[in-house]
Amino acid sequence: MSGIVRNKISAFSVQSLQRVGPYALSLRGYSSGAKEMTVRDALNSALDEEMSADPKVFLMGEEVGEYQGAYKVSKGLLEKYGPDRVIDTPVTEAGFAGIGVGAAFYGLKPIVEFMTFNFSMQAIDHIINSAAKSNYMSAGQISVPIVFRGPNGAAAGVAAQHSQCYAAWYGSCPGLKVLAPYLADDARGLLKAVIRDPDPVVFLENELLYSESFPVSSEVLDSSFCLRIGKAKIEKEGTDVTITAYSKMVGHALKAAETLSKEGINAEVINLHSIRPLDRQTINASVRKTNRLVTVEEGFPQHGVGAEICASIVEQSFNYLDAPAERIAGADVPMPYAANLERMALPQVEDIVRATKRACYRSEPRAATA
Repeated sequence: MSGIVRNKISAFSVQSLQRVGPYALSLRGYSSGAKEMTVRDALNSALDEEMSADPKVFLMGEEVGEYQGAYKVSKGLLEKYGPDRVIDTPVTEAGFAGIGVGAAFYGLKPIVEFMTFNFSMQAIDHIINSAAKSNYMSAGQISVPIVFRGPNGAAAGVAAQHSQCYAAWYGSCPGLKVLAPYLADDARGLLKAVIRDPDPVVFLENELLYSESFPVSSEVLDSSFCLRIGKAKIEKEGTDVTITAYSKMVGHALKAAETLSKEGINAEVINLHSIRPLDRQTINASVRKTNRLVTVEEGFPQHGVGAEICASIVEQSFNYLDAPAERIAGADVPMPYAANLERMALPQVEDIVRATKRACYRSEPRAATA
C-alpha cells in the first residue's frame, strides 16, 4: 500500500505541476456577502484556495479522499484535484507521516491529516526527529514545508485514547510551529498562513468546533486574507483581569467574561492563536494593564501552556501583579468515558468565573494544599 501512495506522489510531481493552471480562486459556495461560516467550511475553503494557488500543495491522510474527510473538512477536494493531490492512505500514521516528510524534503508541500491528534503518537518520530529538527541539523539547507493537522483535545464520549490535548507536547519542541484556531476566521486565516510557511507546523483543530458558525466579514473571505503566525488576538478588551485561552476554551473564556461583567469585573480575553511561537508581548502588555492573570486550557495542568504563560509573566511582569496567577486546566487524569466524569475532567465556564473572582479578591482564596 505504501508503494501505491509513493507512486501517487511521484505522479503528482510529474503530472500535476503540468496540469494545474494559474491561481483561479473559487470559494465554492461562499459569497462575499456571507455573514457566517462554520469552522469546517473555513478550513475547507482555505485548503481549496491554497491548492488552487500552489500546485505543490497536496493533502494526504486516512479517508481524506473518497470519504471526503472523517469530519468532511476535505469535502469536494478529490473531485476537484484528483487522486494525485488528495491521497487516501493506509491506516498507518507512521507510514504516511514519513512519506509526507519525504515529500516536503523533495520540495512539495504536504498537508497530513490525522483522524485525531491522539494517533499522531504513532508518527511522533517523523514529526519531531524528521520534520522539526532537519532545518537546524542541516544548517538551514533543508526546509520542511509540511502541515500536520486534525482534531485535538476532547470531543464527546470518546474516552482517554481520543481526547488528549497535545498543545503543550508539541509546543515544547524547537523547530515546530504550533497553532490552535477558535473562530472561523482564525481557522481560515491561520491555515492559509501555515500552508505557505516553509517550516513544519502542527495545526490543532477541535472536533466540537467544526460545525460551529461564526460571523465573517468580506475581508475574511477575500483570497488575500491571511493571519500572522505567532500573533495573539484580544477578543475582548478589559481592565481588571487578563484571561488567556486557545481553541474551544476561548469560547468558555468569553462566556465567563460575560458573566463576570454582570458582577462588575471587566475581563480582557486573549485568543492565543499560536502556542509556539507564543505571543509573550501581547500577554505581558495585557497583564501590565490589568495586573491579574487567569490561564485556561483543556490539557493537563503539569508542564502545560498555562504554566509557560505564568513563567513568562513572572520573568517579565512580576512587579505588575496584584494577585497570584490562576491556572484552569483539565484534570490530571486520563479522560473518563462517562459523560458526568468527562465534564468534571474538563474546564467549565463556572471554573473560570470562580478563578477570576479569586484573582480579583471577590471570593475566598484557594485553600492551601499539604
